[in-house]
Amino acid sequence: MTDARATDAVEAKRSARLIAQMKKRGGRGDRSPLGTWFWDIDRMLLLLTLCLIAIGLIAVAAASPATAVRYSGEHHKLTPLYYFWRQVMWVGVSLPVLFGVSMLPVPVARRLALTGAGVLVVLLALTPLIGVNVNGAKRWIGYGFAQFQPSEFLKPMFIVTVAWLLSLKGKDESLPTVLITGALTGGIAVLLMLQPDFGQTVIFCTVWMALLMIAGTPMRVLGAIVGMVPVGLVAAYLFYGTARARIDAFLFPDVEGEGAADHFQVDAAHRTLTAGGWTGTGPGGGSAKFGLPEAHTDYIFSVIGEEFGLIACMIIALVFLAIVVRVFVKLLDEQDEFKLLAASGLAVQFGAQALVSMAVNTGLAPSKGMTLPFISYGGSSMIALSIGMGLLLAFTRRNPFLTRSPYVVRWSGE
Repeated sequence: MTDARATDAVEAKRSARLIAQMKKRGGRGDRSPLGTWFWDIDRMLLLLTLCLIAIGLIAVAAASPATAVRYSGEHHKLTPLYYFWRQVMWVGVSLPVLFGVSMLPVPVARRLALTGAGVLVVLLALTPLIGVNVNGAKRWIGYGFAQFQPSEFLKPMFIVTVAWLLSLKGKDESLPTVLITGALTGGIAVLLMLQPDFGQTVIFCTVWMALLMIAGTPMRVLGAIVGMVPVGLVAAYLFYGTARARIDAFLFPDVEGEGAADHFQVDAAHRTLTAGGWTGTGPGGGSAKFGLPEAHTDYIFSVIGEEFGLIACMIIALVFLAIVVRVFVKLLDEQDEFKLLAASGLAVQFGAQALVSMAVNTGLAPSKGMTLPFISYGGSSMIALSIGMGLLLAFTRRNPFLTRSPYVVRWSGE
């Protein structure tokens, strides 16, 4: 009996050592905050995001010389990789933000987004008054290194706020959530058009419509809203000069007018995109990119096409598609209406922004000044996208207590 007890004690100590080693090495038994985060997070979604960030650094390095030449003045010469090194800095700032936000509990993330939305709507309203004029538009506030674009940061906060408001309908059917969220979206759209920023207006309205459909809004209500879209487009064409100029330039490229510059940009982007053929000219071998006005931001997809080829462009498009599909497949298991709406909205915003940016570069849409997520240069864009992706990762964290969907392929051992 004594020998049996001694053997059991030895086995117990051995098991304790193995468990301790597993925890120390970050195995599945690691229940520390970092270990819990690592095993609960959607690691495939995180990996795809990191791939886009890495591709973005390569793309900005390719576009940086053309932009440096364009913005070098007589008294201030920029080095060829000036924008690349600045993008490395922004990535260094953004990655901790992404990881930090993804670790937040859902209630904390929701409160953060609701508070942020209120503050950013106020800043958005102040932008036309105190904003910095860049390329004929007031979209930035602040000074020098501290300049930022409120609309970029508002997007993820707005999505979470609308998702929360729409989710309240399940608790109280009498709440006019469609009217409330519609008024919020309309107010933001007006503020954006005052800057002017037609592209961001399209994104905000698209996400709102998508969330209404996902929330199960009655078809008659959706039909009425969709019926108002042509009226809104006609009104924008008649009374909103920026929209009229860009639509005219897109539909009537041979007509001289205010939108001639927009047509020149789209034409230059398409020419650059196809200059490298299927395989590209090779890193640093492109020359058409020097004719692009914003090679490092709005038209970076065209630079990728020239130097790395159309095949690389298609691979990037597939990565964006994979992220959106991954999120919606993940949500097949989701039972919490708020998390379902918030994650869906963030995925729609991410995919819609990528789609619009690529459509402009390929000449399928008028110029909108839309960056390509995680690939285009920019501090505001990079940090805001990191907040959005962090929220998306937080809302899609694995919950073992949810009912498993028969449509989701599971790896053994999960």
